[in-house]
Amino acid sequence: MGDEKKDPTAYRTSKGELSDSSDRDGESLQAPSPHNLQRKLKNRHIAMISIGGVIGTGLFVGTANSLRNGGPIGLLLGYIVMGSIVYCVMITLGEMVAYLPVPGGHIKLAERFVDPAFSFAMGWNYWYNWTIVSPAEISAAALLINYWNKSVNNSVWVVICLVVVVTINMFGAGAYGEAEFIFASIKVITITGLIILGIVIDLGGGPNHDRLGFRYWKNPGPFVQYNGISGAKGQFLGFWAVLTEAAFSFIGTEIVAIAAGEAKNPRRTLPKAIRRVYIRILLFYIGGTLVIGLLVPSNNPNLSLSSGAAQSPFVIAIETAGIKSLPSIINACLLTSAWSASSSDLYTSSRAIYGLAASGNAPKIFLKTTRNGLPYVAVLFSAAFSLLAFMAVSTGAGSVFNWFANMTSIAGLMTWFGISVTYLRFYKGMKVQGIDRKTLPYYTNLQPFAAWWGVLATITICFFSGFSVFLKGNWNTATFVTNYLLLITWPIMYFGARFYYGTKPVAASDMDFTSDIAGIVADSYEEPAPKNKMEAFWQWLV
Repeated sequence: MGDEKKDPTAYRTSKGELSDSSDRDGESLQAPSPHNLQRKLKNRHIAMISIGGVIGTGLFVGTANSLRNGGPIGLLLGYIVMGSIVYCVMITLGEMVAYLPVPGGHIKLAERFVDPAFSFAMGWNYWYNWTIVSPAEISAAALLINYWNKSVNNSVWVVICLVVVVTINMFGAGAYGEAEFIFASIKVITITGLIILGIVIDLGGGPNHDRLGFRYWKNPGPFVQYNGISGAKGQFLGFWAVLTEAAFSFIGTEIVAIAAGEAKNPRRTLPKAIRRVYIRILLFYIGGTLVIGLLVPSNNPNLSLSSGAAQSPFVIAIETAGIKSLPSIINACLLTSAWSASSSDLYTSSRAIYGLAASGNAPKIFLKTTRNGLPYVAVLFSAAFSLLAFMAVSTGAGSVFNWFANMTSIAGLMTWFGISVTYLRFYKGMKVQGIDRKTLPYYTNLQPFAAWWGVLATITICFFSGFSVFLKGNWNTATFVTNYLLLITWPIMYFGARFYYGTKPVAASDMDFTSDIAGIVADSYEEPAPKNKMEAFWQWLV
């Protein structure tokens, strides 16, 4: 192209005030508005939210099913492949939200760069995801408490968890950030400690002094023959089964985009958080699954337990090594993990419906905020669905609720698909309008290939996620519905919204790269220089 490359941050002087559409949606970040969120999340909050969104009960407990289905190599390969998808999605998302850290995150960006109908489908899918996961995590917390006390009705624990989670969120983004900083710190310390302990046990440092090495990679073997199917076919199906389970462990990494609209100094904070995603994926997920595959054989019967800490491969390894009392400590860490996740889920679902309202895809009442920037209507509305946790802990309704909860893996993958599609349009718009991506706060040379990998990989995994029901004698209606309902619902919502609202895809030449830029630049500032080595280390860390 012969067009002169532009610096998009210069547009605020040429265009002046924010566009009318931004003002209508209550998205102006320049002047006080009854619809404004406020930037209260500090650097350390965003750093820990980006970690906390990655580490959850899926890594501590969910890896049991993955190891049972895929074997140690199948488990490791599954998490490597899913880790590559997550990394590509995050650098894709990071480039957009570092430039436009607006309330509603990727939901609002989809409206600007793809199609308002695409934003509708993506936003309601995202809201459903986190609205259903929240009560699931609360009920999980109640079940974890049963490890110590089974005499109290689970509903009591649900009430206590609900009160804490809703209270944290009703105090606003600052309180949520502080709580998540503490919770995520516990999770980071726990998984780091478990990986180190796992290496010690593998090398024979446990009380039984049994040096494991790569014993379980030889017997029962590196792969599992899925469903008794022999040969490479059974091994491949075992690996494929790990992928959707791994997706559940990684889902939530993108929460940082929703938090971007309330982040202080977003153009400094967000790129820093995005650049370190690969370290967290490699250390916690790839490192964690490698150690798990060394410590526990894929045919260990405890991997098939129903739920709780006893199913965790780390707990199985610790008990086998003869270490006492640690399982109880790990259960406590799992409890804080579930509590942290439910708090994040409520925060995310409330900001998702706020973003939907800002895009005109939900009632404007959800834009109402307090003077401190708390979207109280959105929080209370989303919190009401947390009462489904009572349904989750009841015997009869529990299985019905689990059907809804099991759909969240597909919902999360479809969110990543939507983010990747949004970026491809963002990339095209920048190219057509002659905007130099190197002037953005964050960019990578891996684009647009990373975004294409995100699009193709997520939709492929979703399409084949329910493969097990098509194996001979394995048909299960509930499994089929939970794997494919949302995949079918997404295009119905998209085309339905296009027909109802009469929208059409946004042309690359018409994409809005300028609204909100003035306010975002005004909210950016240089961090004060560290006064000593300790402050320098802390700035590097968070």
